[in-house]
Amino acid sequence: MKAAVFKEVGTPLVVEHVADPEPDPRGLVMKVAYCGVCGTDLHATREGLTTACCGQILGHEYVGEIAEVGAQAEGDWQIGDKVCALPFIACGHCLPCAAGRFFECQDKKVAGVDSPGGYAEFVATGARETIRLPDGLDLESAALVEPLAVGIHAVRVANLKAGSRVMVIGAGPIGLTVALWARFFGAREVVVSELAPSRAALAVKMGATRVIRPDPSGGAEQLLEQFIGVAGGPPEVIFECVGAPGLLQQCIEMAPQRGKIVPVGVCEQPDNIMPFFGLIKELQIQFAIAYTRDDFDTCLAMLAEKRIDVSAMVTDIVGLDEVPEAFEALRTPSHQCKVLTRM
Repeated sequence: MKAAVFKEVGTPLVVEHVADPEPDPRGLVMKVAYCGVCGTDLHATREGLTTACCGQILGHEYVGEIAEVGAQAEGDWQIGDKVCALPFIACGHCLPCAAGRFFECQDKKVAGVDSPGGYAEFVATGARETIRLPDGLDLESAALVEPLAVGIHAVRVANLKAGSRVMVIGAGPIGLTVALWARFFGAREVVVSELAPSRAALAVKMGATRVIRPDPSGGAEQLLEQFIGVAGGPPEVIFECVGAPGLLQQCIEMAPQRGKIVPVGVCEQPDNIMPFFGLIKELQIQFAIAYTRDDFDTCLAMLAEKRIDVSAMVTDIVGLDEVPEAFEALRTPSHQCKVLTRM
């Protein structure tokens, strides 16, 4: 099969022929239709805590059709079934697996990290982690289920109350899905902070009630003033969806008494905060990562029932041979939001 392969830090991905995946007897093989390019894939190709192994196939946002069924795979799977999958192959026996929290399994394999991912014509998936698409849901729409699941998981972790005032820092794909679900679950004000005009416009389409533009020289005080000016009060919940050093401290400074901060962005660098400011406000800081099986199921149902529309997030669709160039282009800020690879 053809795949886009990571060779080494500092060089583009290489499209080449590699061996087809062999399913675990209890697993499946998916013929990939679409695979989204994620910011964590970009992180994996530079020096850092999550650098991928040389020779790895990245990509964890995939949908497609069942191409092969393992002899011991659980479930009534048929060749040609349209499916998506959580990008893990977990043990299936531990308590987190039993609850559908596959990310917490200590023996899991993560696509694009421990096993080949979805920038390829085929990918191996776990039967438990694979989900048949609801009737009427097309593959292109379903390709956005993974970032949607990250967003809904963060909002659920926040225990968001209807009527809350919410600030979302950053209008990348994750910030946009957080904004969508915050509004969906009843937030009165969902104010997104974003510098890029194109992403600010997307935030409005995705459910933001207001968008504010941060002043890099103004700091937390200036951003808080803007928020209060449009929302009528301070943010009760702040979602940090960028992952840059310094932003967590800004969130602590902006949060009101007994406010909640949910860091969702991936920050791989050391950061400094002043705990005293959080202490005197009795703040809650709740990190959020990944998703559960239920998060995926909910997102698929809402897409199928057309209760949410995230089509505006897709700003480009490229073929597998175009992946290296498109991947490198995403390292530079532009109008792009979510780029899909179509096999």
